[in-house]
Formats: sequence, structure tokens, C-alpha cells
Amino acid sequence: MYKWYCNEVYSGFTKKRIIMKNYKVEKSEDQWKEQLSDEQFRVLREKGTEAPHSGKYNLHFDKNGDYRCAACNAKLFESDSKFESGCGWPSFDNAIEGSVEYVQDRAFGMLRTEILCANCGGHLGHVFDDGPTQTGQRYCINSASIEFKK
Repeated sequence: MYKWYCNEVYSGFTKKRIIMKNYKVEKSEDQWKEQLSDEQFRVLREKGTEAPHSGKYNLHFDKNGDYRCAACNAKLFESDSKFESGCGWPSFDNAIEGSVEYVQDRAFGMLRTEILCANCGGHLGHVFDDGPTQTGQRYCINSASIEFKK
């Protein structure tokens, strides 16, 4: 069982709410630290964000493969769903059905939709309703949270 902390704002005060969820892949924090790089751990397990235009997959457009969770190898995005959004992070217009979970994120005084790997609960990024394709979606993903497989 993994604990996620969600920020909820009440009358200007932030209160943390713990969400308990069972995932197919469950490891202790020490096991995740052993498996992941420092940056991957910060992003996937501590809900960090990499600097814009710094990730290795931001401008990666190989059409022969898929993008998988860097923590558990679950298939998340087909390569043909990736597009250049100019936001500084890898962007996709659709996730593979059932591969991600959607969680309301009220951190930093904003209302956003966070996306997590449905297999291990790793933080991937956020999804926005401003995508330029037919789906209207822009999945804004941290490169540290994904791996490309041919």
C-alpha cells in the first residue's frame, strides 16, 4: 500500500489528505531509491517536476515504439500520440486506455489534473484540456518518469 499526499485548500489554509491505494507493483521507499536514479525518485515518488526543456524526451520523436513508466515498465503512451507543444516537457494527446489514473491536484494554488501510473502509482505529470489535436488533451509528462522502448 502506498500513501499519496494531496493538498486541499480550505479558507486559504492548505491541509494534507492521505490517499491509500493498492497498486500491482508495490515497493518500499528504500527499494524505489535503490532502483531509480535520484531524479527519477524525486519525480516519480516525491511528485517533483523537472525543469522545462531539460528532459531527454522533450524533443524525441521516434515513431517506432512506445513510452513506458520508468519505475515499473508499464506501457503508457504510443509514440504516434506524441507531439511538440512548446511547453518544454514531452507532450502526448492520448494515454493507453487504463494505463494512467487521474487525480485532482490543488497544489500551488492551482487546480490541475495529475496523472499517475495505474500500475505503480508513480507521478508522471499533468493533463490539460488545451491540446491541439482532435482529443483536445495535452499530457505534459516528465522525461524522468518515462523510458522509450522500440
